[in-house]
Amino acid sequence: MATKKILWIVLGNIFLLNSLFPCTSYLVTRGASADGSTMISYAGDSHVRYGNLYFRPRAQWSSGSTITIYDRSSNKLLGEIPQPRETYQVVGFINEFQVAIGESTFGGREKLADSTALIDWGSLMFITLQRAKTAREAIKVIAELTAEYGFYSEGESYSIADPNEAWILEIVGKGVDLKTDKSTKKTYNLSRGAVWVAIRIPDGYISAHANHARITTFPLEDGVKSISSKNLNKIFEPQVENVYAHDVISFARSKGYFNGKDEEFSFCDAYDPLTFNAARFCDLRVWAFFNRMCDDMSQYWDYATGKSSQPRMPLYVKPNRKLTPRDLMLAKADYLQGTELDMSLDVGAGPHGTPYRWRPMVWEYEGKKYFHERTTATQQTAFSWVAQLRNWLPNPIGGILWYGVDDANHTVHVPFYCGINTVPHCFAEGNGDLLTYSETSAFWVFNRVSHFSYLFYDRVINDIRQKQEEFYKKHASYIPAIDTGAQLLYAQNPENAIQFLTDFSHFMANSVVDQWREFGNGLLVKYLDGNIKPEKNGEFLRNPYGFPAKPKHPEYRNEWKRVIIEQTGDKFLYPGEKQ
Repeated sequence: MATKKILWIVLGNIFLLNSLFPCTSYLVTRGASADGSTMISYAGDSHVRYGNLYFRPRAQWSSGSTITIYDRSSNKLLGEIPQPRETYQVVGFINEFQVAIGESTFGGREKLADSTALIDWGSLMFITLQRAKTAREAIKVIAELTAEYGFYSEGESYSIADPNEAWILEIVGKGVDLKTDKSTKKTYNLSRGAVWVAIRIPDGYISAHANHARITTFPLEDGVKSISSKNLNKIFEPQVENVYAHDVISFARSKGYFNGKDEEFSFCDAYDPLTFNAARFCDLRVWAFFNRMCDDMSQYWDYATGKSSQPRMPLYVKPNRKLTPRDLMLAKADYLQGTELDMSLDVGAGPHGTPYRWRPMVWEYEGKKYFHERTTATQQTAFSWVAQLRNWLPNPIGGILWYGVDDANHTVHVPFYCGINTVPHCFAEGNGDLLTYSETSAFWVFNRVSHFSYLFYDRVINDIRQKQEEFYKKHASYIPAIDTGAQLLYAQNPENAIQFLTDFSHFMANSVVDQWREFGNGLLVKYLDGNIKPEKNGEFLRNPYGFPAKPKHPEYRNEWKRVIIEQTGDKFLYPGEKQ
């Protein structure tokens, strides 16, 4: 028993070290959405990532053209690979054919990272988006690229969707086994490649992943619904629901990760074993999403909080209602509200109930280790988005990337159509960076408001929620009209329709950033020095003589008063009062 406990701790610490870029992703199938769209979402959480909207136009490439690849986690140069004859346009994480990809890193077996590989987890996403017209083709591209060029990163979970389907794909490298050719003196990695599994989420269901592998057992090859990479071309047959690397089980056996029957093989247990950290810091975020959308998730509470390994939380669940993009946006703002772990309620929340804890997440006191919760809402989010993919519209109109920068709890997700031909300056690459402030950058405008909210969270968050809802309702009300207008233009001249969508997306983005800047200025005025200035209909009040009306002085919440008294006794007790 002691040995098992030690192993649990060691694996947990390895996992924590590897989780440098934690992210949270959701998947929603057509039958689970309110309008019949497929949706996936993603939060790019990183302490070194800057929030802007990437743009890669469609391009034609001459023979011999290559693409230079840099590791997305460190910017290290990895090498070059050939370009295809044509690459597709990509806006953020969605391409012109309404294919979208999100991810979360799970680390897994540390020794399986391939330092000789040419493709990392991030480059794999963008290269695939430039080469795939469907989710199934994206899976094929990922399988072929990693087989030829290796997988530089550690374990990764991908959400992959198009207007008809949503898939989850989990992948790990195969480590390094070097051999030098005596005649050429060149060194080769005999283990180059990757092992992976991809599963289609059944229609009417939702799924999620958050830095821990989620695929356990899966159907073995039957030639109809389940195929291996030896028959990868069959992936385009609509009845196929499961695809996997042909050696995903045999490789695990060769490494000593698995020794049971093939039908008992669990990808997660072999390549990313469950630890306390994996449950509490990762799967708890999945549980929080499921709990918002489904009934009876309490049965998985002990699993998600790291108290028990059973019952295991399912890969996908059926929601109790049809979901909208706004549901996914609000889920990104989750900090375990309504549970005993609500981050705004314990002493760490401070006098204003902030549901944030500054890093490090694991800390020590008097020789013992403690931790802060890792919730979906987190301060280090660079950007987050919801991809809404609609099969009843032409591709340039059907795909919408609802994109926001900074903390997903505080952002406004702006609708960008996948057919736009440019990105507005306020969201564009090159407008500031994490070490360069820019007054015109959406990232910095939203960060200023967020940091003010961290000071007075229980007061400011109500203003933010009201403003967010105003923007979403306005944007959602515009979309049907924009869709209709774009379709009319598209039937006459597709280029005019694309320019129309571009103009709309630019206008929305610039409007949001300009208004959020003014909103932030108003918050500073309203809550200056810890006071609250009275207002009516959006205007601050003055007395009959033009002087500012007397501000309100709200008291600390009772939870914080109790902490002060418990720590200081009668030190601040008013004279004459009884302790």
